[in-house]
Amino acid sequence: MNEGRPTKAKWWSRPRPGAVGADSAPAHLTEPDPAHPVAPSRGTGGGAEPDTPEAQAHPGDAHGPERPMGVPGLVPGPADAEPAPGAGGGAAPAAGVHADAEAVPPPGIPAQGGAPFGAPPAGAGSAGPAESAPLDPWRNYDPWAAPGSPQRYGHLQQNGPFQQNGVAVPTAAERRRRARKALVLGAVALALVSGGVGGAVGAYLERNGGLTDIELPQAAKEAPGRAPDSVAGIAAHALPSVVTLHVHGSEEDGTGTGFVLDGAGHILTNNHVIEPAGGSGTITVTFSGGQSAKARVVGHDSGYDLAVVKVSGVHGLAPMPLGNSDSVQVGDPVVAIGAPFDLANTVTSGIISAKERPITAGGEKGDGTDVSYVDALQTDAPINPGNSGGPLLDSRARVIGINSAIRSADSGSDLGTGQAGSIGLGFAIPVNQAKRVAEELINTGRATHPVIGVTLDMNYAGDGARVAAKATGGGAPVTADGPGARAGIRAGDVITEVDGTRVHSGEELIVKTRAHRPGDRLRLTVRRGGTDRTVTLVLGSADGD
Repeated sequence: MNEGRPTKAKWWSRPRPGAVGADSAPAHLTEPDPAHPVAPSRGTGGGAEPDTPEAQAHPGDAHGPERPMGVPGLVPGPADAEPAPGAGGGAAPAAGVHADAEAVPPPGIPAQGGAPFGAPPAGAGSAGPAESAPLDPWRNYDPWAAPGSPQRYGHLQQNGPFQQNGVAVPTAAERRRRARKALVLGAVALALVSGGVGGAVGAYLERNGGLTDIELPQAAKEAPGRAPDSVAGIAAHALPSVVTLHVHGSEEDGTGTGFVLDGAGHILTNNHVIEPAGGSGTITVTFSGGQSAKARVVGHDSGYDLAVVKVSGVHGLAPMPLGNSDSVQVGDPVVAIGAPFDLANTVTSGIISAKERPITAGGEKGDGTDVSYVDALQTDAPINPGNSGGPLLDSRARVIGINSAIRSADSGSDLGTGQAGSIGLGFAIPVNQAKRVAEELINTGRATHPVIGVTLDMNYAGDGARVAAKATGGGAPVTADGPGARAGIRAGDVITEVDGTRVHSGEELIVKTRAHRPGDRLRLTVRRGGTDRTVTLVLGSADGD
């Protein structure tokens, strides 16, 4: 049976030697139209002519009766007859059919170029294919083999490159190509996933600083020692001698600072610090190490704003060394230690801003008896309420002043009564004056004041300190046989200078006088009737309060 067979674009046939039309096969393959199948040709397989009895008995096939060619899956037809004797010759194609037309294989056999379907190999008879030929779906298909024999269909099911359902079985090369393709696709997918995961991990690490805990660089531990003249060195040396005082009275409480004067337990502070205790209050002294002890008042003086208290039963006290305030120069570095706002052991630093700055502080009683007159050292070291009574130290950790007053923005100047903070204007009692007063308070319980022996007109608005016309209570303004009287000072005289330093008010004259000891010699410039003259006097002594 010589039916046309469909072709595939990617398959090329190999013409079988001796096949009819092998030399005239087309160079390309075409897909047949399923709606117009190629009509069977006659006589292409050789043998009897169409008019012979065999042809009449088997119309449409020169080799015998029409035989079904099986179904998809390469199952042979029900009854394949033997081919006509002499088949395999080179009979001419039937009229109307081109010699190059390709025969259609049985259903399930893919088309491929080559010899016309149904043409036996050259020299082959009705027997099966040559035993030496390799099994090939086109070369080895033998329509003249016995029906159902391996030579006809069985080898296609066993060795052919097609499955029984008609789907091509992949070759080894195809499987390798597919494996490579799958490997490439897997690698791409893995790269994409890895990139996404890597980006997420990178973002996490950037936000959180890495997978491990962050350890920041740090300098190695250094020796605790500091240069003795540094702020740290000064503080380390002085702090064991500085104390904090907590005062509890019947009407008010207060906090201040003091420092140890000697091993006997004497502590120097401001008078306004201990003043709230009165005669029945309590004073508690706390040392820098935390030890506390009760203290009693040894002596105090409101005119100098100084007081001495004493603790008992405390051993190992470290007295604070005293410097010399006369040696201090403007611009010298200083360190202040105290308990501002009850913050004990607070250390600040600055410089000496000015010397011999006359200030007055106190006066809350209204009668002038509690006013202190200080020829002060001015400093910009921050001092605040609670610093009162604390030491002002030089670069050798020696006391050069006792912090007593500040000038604040609201014009307050008493550290013990106001709550205004520092604006860089602090004042300290020079240690030379404080030393003399402390010694008198320890030795006698009272301090003496140097005096000129005159009464001043505190309401005088002119320049200088004017001697009043009369004393309080109507007495004489110049004490009889006093230092002023012996120097020739009279009522109404105006004192303009003390030892060559100008004075502008009565307060300044008192401050300058109290900066000296009783018995010191002073040189005063006195103006009388428009004429200035200089007088010398020796200071007298008066008991303080």
